[in-house]
Amino acid sequence: MKLTLPTLLSFNAGYVDTAGFMALHGLFTAHVTGNFVTIGAALVLGTSGIVTKLLALPTFCAVVVLARLLRYRLIDRGWPVLKTLLGVKLALLTAGGVLAVYCSPFPRGDNWAEMVTGLTLVAGMAVQNALQRVHLGSAPPTTLMTGTTTQIMLDVGDLLQGVPAEQTEIIHGRLARMGQAVLTFALGCALAALLYAGVGAWCFALPPVVALAAFLHRDASASG
Repeated sequence: MKLTLPTLLSFNAGYVDTAGFMALHGLFTAHVTGNFVTIGAALVLGTSGIVTKLLALPTFCAVVVLARLLRYRLIDRGWPVLKTLLGVKLALLTAGGVLAVYCSPFPRGDNWAEMVTGLTLVAGMAVQNALQRVHLGSAPPTTLMTGTTTQIMLDVGDLLQGVPAEQTEIIHGRLARMGQAVLTFALGCALAALLYAGVGAWCFALPPVVALAAFLHRDASASG
């Protein structure tokens, strides 16, 4: 598997989402709209963490807007946009990891430590969503696999039906990219679950390392 920038981002998204869900009372940090489901479950089952889940979406939206505004300021000054946004994400995931290790365990959601930790990680994933959408638009999404999986199945159906040779080549290329995105996201999910079971909140030490690898990746410098 080629270690590309989208691959690193997909792995980190799956990892952070799973680690956050397990450690922070069912909080989705990357797939923030999934928190609507867990809010409903919390209301019915009486579990905690409702306030943090409610704040996740506005936090996500606010950070995406700020990332967009930062992009304009960076362009005005002639500074590298993608590299800077990757650096901001690295800083946020580092802060979230330090908070998770220092403040854990989180016996209940919605205390200040759980809330600040969770929303810091949400902010990091919001930056990733923004930079991926703008600077890696030709790559499959790195934080949400539903649409990617749907497209994979549509392409498989087209191949089974039979399509012209030139279209087959396009489909094979798309399947390779999307399959790699889904696989690395799933690997991130699996590794996060295993490490959380083994070392608890120390599992949050890995996402900043992966984010640093993305920051230093040649794709980042090449893309500005």
